[in-house]
Amino acid sequence: MRKKWMSSTLALVLAGTTVASMMPAVPVSAKGAEAASGTTYYVDSKKGKDSNAGTSESEAFQTLDKVNELDLNPGDTILLKKGSVFEDQALKFTKEDSGTAEAPVKVSTYGEGDRPQINTNGHGLWELNYGTPLDNQNHKWKGTVSSSILIEDAEYLEIEGLELTNDRNSATDTEKDKAYNDAYAMDRTGVAGVAKDNGTVDHIVLNDLYIHNVTGNVYNKHMTNGGIYFIVAKPTNEGETGIARYNDIQIRNCSLDTVNRWGIAVGYTYAHDKFQGAILDEVAFLKYGHEHVVIRNNYVKEAGGDGITAMYALRPLVEHNMTDCVAQEINDRIYCCPKNRAGKVAAAIWPWKCKDALFRYNEAADTRLNQDGMAYDADSGDGTTYEYNYSRQNEGGCVMFCLDEAIHNTFSHNVSYDDLGGTISPSLNPDALLSHNIFYVREGVPFVRNQMGGGNYTEEENQIIVLK
Repeated sequence: MRKKWMSSTLALVLAGTTVASMMPAVPVSAKGAEAASGTTYYVDSKKGKDSNAGTSESEAFQTLDKVNELDLNPGDTILLKKGSVFEDQALKFTKEDSGTAEAPVKVSTYGEGDRPQINTNGHGLWELNYGTPLDNQNHKWKGTVSSSILIEDAEYLEIEGLELTNDRNSATDTEKDKAYNDAYAMDRTGVAGVAKDNGTVDHIVLNDLYIHNVTGNVYNKHMTNGGIYFIVAKPTNEGETGIARYNDIQIRNCSLDTVNRWGIAVGYTYAHDKFQGAILDEVAFLKYGHEHVVIRNNYVKEAGGDGITAMYALRPLVEHNMTDCVAQEINDRIYCCPKNRAGKVAAAIWPWKCKDALFRYNEAADTRLNQDGMAYDADSGDGTTYEYNYSRQNEGGCVMFCLDEAIHNTFSHNVSYDDLGGTISPSLNPDALLSHNIFYVREGVPFVRNQMGGGNYTEEENQIIVLK
């Protein structure tokens, strides 16, 4: 399923711009240099049998359970037949299923027809435990999660072409009778990634996935809860396996629709205490944070909470994405039974505790109002740059520079069209720069959002055009 999501307005704005280099080659640490041709396994839900060898189309497996039993080796490929539907099933990859830099493990499709569907329906259960409370004591940090695909310490893994759901409405779902906004509804994910006992986890690629109808828990921000969510948990023995972190996460060309709570997030970490204060040292990221995070050309529609977020990453690149009507459930009608949890805020496309994050050529439209509700949010990071982005009719405004731990932020050459509530939210930020932007502001809408002012920011050669 491919969608054309760049608006005509954005296309006109960006016409004539040139990107000299989309992204340099990504260096990865080769933990195994051996090349391997690998084995190709076939899975056909309609005509396959788990008693088959699985190594040809005529001898295909039938279920994903059989795939999970395999001991995958570098260069192995899993092919799901188009038109297959896998009900109440999930895929799980562990450290032992890793490929190498020269021979990654791949998951793709074969045949003709619709994408292979994995309809997990609350199955695929596993236990998430960060190993330490999160930076906000009211955020849940351990519990049971259901995921259509779980990537647990596996690396050099590439997955493409699948359709994933994890919907509570199935007749086989154990939670089918729970209220949608039940405080203790199970956390769910389309794809969940966990780094824990494999040191730096290298090279995970998610490409051209269609993920929809994931009915997770709207209250739990940092459980693997939503469309795609990567986290880092405390190692069992850090001295033996090394500090857990990610290097080279690529999420590209994916379409997500009706997922809860998050759209795409990479990657909250147990080591959050290493990133305190406003000035973030690159050394901390090289030791505890993530490198070479690329989130490109994805479409997120009607996420319950936030759209796309990079976290604890050094120089993440977030480009050519679109969010459409996110933060759908951060309101008093849905978000009304949080119990002892906090986090009734959401924005569209933003970083958390990143250094030198680059957000460019993105589009955010119709983000719903909440305590935030804006298109873009430079939040608690050092050196965030937003350039050549477009925003339209976001109910919380265009951009926020969030409090005193968000420093060295630049917002330049962007276009805001009819963003509501107040175009910018300085929010006590010390040093934001707004330059060469075009703001189309509806008559009567304040440029600075009410109760979101203060701080210091600099304006250079911006245009403000009043819409009447």
